[in-house]
Amino acid sequence: MHSSQKYWIPPGKNCGLCGESSCKEFLRGVNSGNKNFQDCPYYSDTLDDNNTALDAIYPEHDILNHPYDFVLNPLPGEISARKIVLPFRGDIVEKMNIKEGEYVLGRPMGAGCPVPHVLRVIKAEPLTGLLYTWVVGPLYSREGKVKDVSAYHMIGFEGIAGNIKKEPEIGCRATFLPGFCMMNLNHTGLVNMALQKECGLHIRLEDIRILAGKD
Repeated sequence: MHSSQKYWIPPGKNCGLCGESSCKEFLRGVNSGNKNFQDCPYYSDTLDDNNTALDAIYPEHDILNHPYDFVLNPLPGEISARKIVLPFRGDIVEKMNIKEGEYVLGRPMGAGCPVPHVLRVIKAEPLTGLLYTWVVGPLYSREGKVKDVSAYHMIGFEGIAGNIKKEPEIGCRATFLPGFCMMNLNHTGLVNMALQKECGLHIRLEDIRILAGKD
């Protein structure tokens, strides 16, 4: 793999045009040598004349004209930034026997978001009811088995900070745009982890809220 392409990831649309069922399966195919990045229809739009991977282009403000400190991108090889959620009924994780690798459907009602999300479970905690997830495309809710938790609170996010306008600081509240947000709405959260790595600034935020209204 070309070194400049090492951390390129598909946009998480799970469109299937590459011949795989999801962007994650596509990345597995690339890693095994069965697929090339060029098989993704979105890949050519992210390269310059030197075949160097570029960052996605984001507007300076969200849809409500709010500026943000940074965009939250996935960790290398993952399909979206990690999202930590808590169903309105914490015992639902144990009752529905939600496990790693399964898909859940729900709306972040605690934050007021109108869009239901399909989430792939990375880790489920029956004791606390917390689900550590990736956001995936709605295709899974139509063609795959999905457990419907109806509504949940957004507890935290974890990923790589990109398009940084203001450096996030531990213990401080930051505004950020999740790279997968279909509403293109600014979020805010308290930074409680910041690790500088080869792939970028790995951060975790909690106490998540969506900014609303106009300045």
